Amino acid sequence: MDDDSDSRFWNVLGKFFGQKSVSIEDLILEARADGSLIQEDASMLLNILRLEKKQVFDIMIPRPDIVCAEADDGIPAICDLIKAHGHSRIPIYEGNRDNILGVVYAKDLLAHLVGACGEYPDPRSIMRAPLFIPETLNLKKMLLEFRSQKKHMAVALDEYGGTSGLVTLEDVLEEIVGEIEDEHDPSKPEEIQETKPGVFLVSGRFPLEDLNASLGLDLESEQVETIGGFLTELAGRVPRQGDAFTLAGRRFTIREADRRQIRWIVIEPAA
Repeated sequence: MDDDSDSRFWNVLGKFFGQKSVSIEDLILEARADGSLIQEDASMLLNILRLEKKQVFDIMIPRPDIVCAEADDGIPAICDLIKAHGHSRIPIYEGNRDNILGVVYAKDLLAHLVGACGEYPDPRSIMRAPLFIPETLNLKKMLLEFRSQKKHMAVALDEYGGTSGLVTLEDVLEEIVGEIEDEHDPSKPEEIQETKPGVFLVSGRFPLEDLNASLGLDLESEQVETIGGFLTELAGRVPRQGDAFTLAGRRFTIREADRRQIRWIVIEPAA
């Protein structure tokens, strides 16, 4: 920050400590508004503060979508899953997904694959103990749990002790810094595409500020940064596929969404 920005920031900080009614979130928003904090830094700080307000249930991979293997499937089947999905850890269950026995790490398989002559160990002999957590655990505690247990994956359990979903360290970090892509993630289309004159397909993660500039809109929020977050805030919940909103003479229709977030939106003239 330059000298003027530095001075403004300390003025805001002094106001915060001088007025007990001002929250840390208000301080960050004010610092962002007057330029003491850049947009990206302010967004990350706000996301960190909001970790306590979100639970594992809100971001986990739901049970039906978990990539896992039955213990009797054998090592070759597990290797096929790793190659097909690019995951470095595969949960192993016995009988059904409520009985997760452990997790096989791709790196632990190497010693058994290099130079192997068709003899593979039982997956049970090389898997590691899983980390089980309640689906209601808030994300701040989940992050601390990952650190203390030195784990990158946890199995979420419902109130009856059954498998509810799966959460990874990457999932939690993405709530702070945004989506993290690696070499195994498929290439994604442009975040805003004009599919025909006046009709746009827009990613739910597209920044509100950029959308306003691109389409001549004036959508504003002090709480969220993206169009998906804006529509979620407007609805009071994550909208479902097919839900539609009319704003500023445009119709916003949810093309694709899951229970965690809006993925794609169609924006077209309201008429």
